[in-house]
Amino acid sequence: MRKTIAPQLAALLLLLLGTAGMLLGGAAAALAVPPSDVVVEDRAGVLDRNTLLPAVQKIEFYQPTKVAVYTYNGSAADNLNEEVLRFARAQHPEWISPDGQKWADGLFIFALDPVGRHVGTYMGEDRKVSLGQRDDIQNASKDLLRDAQWTDGTIAGIKRGAELINQPWYRSTAFLVTAWSTAGALVAGVGTWLLVRWRTRVGFRKETARGDANYANVSMDLQVTELNASTIPESSRYGSTVLEKHRTFLSRYNAATELSNQVHGLTRRQQGRRPNLQLARKYADAAAELDALDDVISDTNALLNRGSIWATAWDRQLAPFRSDLAGIEGILRKNHGEGDSATAASLRSFRDRSQRDIEKWTAQLSDGSISPETALDRLRDARTELSELLKSHADTVIAGFARNEREAKLMRREMEEAQEGTGRKQRRSYEPSILGTVYPSYYFFSVPTFSSGFNTGVSSVSSARGGGGTTGYGGSGGSFSGSGSSSGF
Repeated sequence: MRKTIAPQLAALLLLLLGTAGMLLGGAAAALAVPPSDVVVEDRAGVLDRNTLLPAVQKIEFYQPTKVAVYTYNGSAADNLNEEVLRFARAQHPEWISPDGQKWADGLFIFALDPVGRHVGTYMGEDRKVSLGQRDDIQNASKDLLRDAQWTDGTIAGIKRGAELINQPWYRSTAFLVTAWSTAGALVAGVGTWLLVRWRTRVGFRKETARGDANYANVSMDLQVTELNASTIPESSRYGSTVLEKHRTFLSRYNAATELSNQVHGLTRRQQGRRPNLQLARKYADAAAELDALDDVISDTNALLNRGSIWATAWDRQLAPFRSDLAGIEGILRKNHGEGDSATAASLRSFRDRSQRDIEKWTAQLSDGSISPETALDRLRDARTELSELLKSHADTVIAGFARNEREAKLMRREMEEAQEGTGRKQRRSYEPSILGTVYPSYYFFSVPTFSSGFNTGVSSVSSARGGGGTTGYGGSGGSFSGSGSSSGF
């Protein structure tokens, strides 16, 4: 790629970087005014003044600005704007303009309601920013506020406010985007094309290598796989289902061979095209599933017939369950994980009992007091029980985090999509085990899928809360029209 970038492309990039550097250098010099005053009214009692005051006093504004911080414990139904105005009228009339209609010049108020979970920003007319920028300031604090890091969240919001209040035109996002876009348009046609082609080619080679590794394993073990399949007892419930999968094994192997021939027949130029990257990925996925299936066929034969490697095969069947048990504490320790709940206690009790059961089943398999099928039945029952416990804990987590039925419904949908593998951000992959082959991928609710659904659910609800900002000052505000707004977190 380096050889194909034209000299004029490099020159344009250098010019662009140099111009931006001069502009940003001038802006950095202008960002050098600490707050003219800092007033903290922590009526909620959630801020660490020893951390907050030194941090805010070091924040640099473009113009001398008085920073006021106000917290109080309200409710989700409150209008934070109305409360801030009420408090200012009663306790800090100097925060309001002489005509009583605006916020005082030179003022920036950062307000927080940790109980009602609202955050607000308010400015004098000479410090006001756009509604979108007020949202930006509030959003800068929300990840920390959602995690109950009240002091750090407040500092983050004030810091973002300092970056936007009285921002010089050449520091604005609109100007920088326009400048970079204009200059970038001169090089985008060549540079973007080269980058996409290069990244596509790299992806093609990566997927091809993945496919080749798995395809080589399958090809090398092909005769052994056929031999293993021929001795699997068809009378076994597990054995018969695995044999059903094996009956299509050879045709799928031939299809993977055809894909391999197509992929390896492409020229270097063709490797840079996106449809061919998809072809390489299809080849890699097909070979990976075949490689996993031939391992399952081998394990099924070894375990059901108690072959010489039955213990190793059994360990591989236990591996997904052991991984789930090891991950239980992690999901319970998450923020909003409801680790002290009754359903959490049930999960911990199940984990401890199951770890003992695994040792007991293995010993019974070893001395012949239970059959391999019975051992697999017990493992299936245990994983089914874990699925039900995780579903119950999901209800607990949803009840603890959601504020209303709409949020609960959103979280519930994300959890269900994670289990079924239909979510936007993940897909359920084939589990290379006997149970994973016999039962559909959504049959067991695992700890990783619980965690995925939990994370996506919390993120979706938090994002929904972040929207719908409030700009009015309620019934008691009268004709007051100061610049400010609030939103939930």
